Amino acid sequence: MENLITIHVTDLEGTIHDILAPTDMGFNVMEAIRANELPIKATCGGMAMCATCNCIVKSEHDLPEMSEDEEAMLDEAFVLDLEGSRLMCQIPVSNTIDGLKIQMGELTGD
Repeated sequence: MENLITIHVTDLEGTIHDILAPTDMGFNVMEAIRANELPIKATCGGMAMCATCNCIVKSEHDLPEMSEDEEAMLDEAFVLDLEGSRLMCQIPVSNTIDGLKIQMGELTGD
């Protein structure tokens, strides 16, 4: 289908979900996951203020550079694996991320 990409999401139980995300609605990855009814906290609603939508990027995609806010949030959140960690709310859905593979992240220190 036109204007749809596939994102491969591994949940905390290790199940892989292939979700379709529209590229023409201004979504970010967190919103696409919510729209596909996968459980995700995303407490702050996508403002890069909580890190509950952290993930580990498992594929080689050219993602936008991490903002200072995103980096600070991941640092403060006790993310288990900082290597490859991103906030899903900070990755816009676009054709450049078609086939993106991410693993939903876990936080320590909860």
